[in-house]
Amino acid sequence: MKIAQLIETRDIADVVVAHPDMSVIDAVALLAEKRIGALPVIRDGAVVGIFSERDVIYRLAHEGKGCIDTDVGTIMSSPPITVERQTSVDDALALMTRRRIRHLPVMDGTAMCGFISIGDLVKSRYAEVQHEAQALRQYIQT
Repeated sequence: MKIAQLIETRDIADVVVAHPDMSVIDAVALLAEKRIGALPVIRDGAVVGIFSERDVIYRLAHEGKGCIDTDVGTIMSSPPITVERQTSVDDALALMTRRRIRHLPVMDGTAMCGFISIGDLVKSRYAEVQHEAQALRQYIQT
């Protein structure tokens, strides 16, 4: 299955984003309010980074509470690791595992057309395995 199939029913306008000049405390509040783990960071329509709960934790551990008083652009992971619409779910899962990340912007050329999490990919792969198992059960019974 391709990433394009996962995001085809999603509206890009529903993706919650941050801006590099947004305060870290406001971005953390947004993560908490929306119950999400990461935000794509957008500047002038381009994805310039990813702001995640991990970014905050790592900075707090290394710099202390002063990092909360800075902006998202200072803390975000950049450059962002991305995938294309044509990327397979398995390839995206392998990339996330290899790079130890949990969120990926989906790109159509230079424009972001979606934002996926490892949970989206695992759910999709699980459904695919269940479908294959059902097909094998039916085949064996006939």
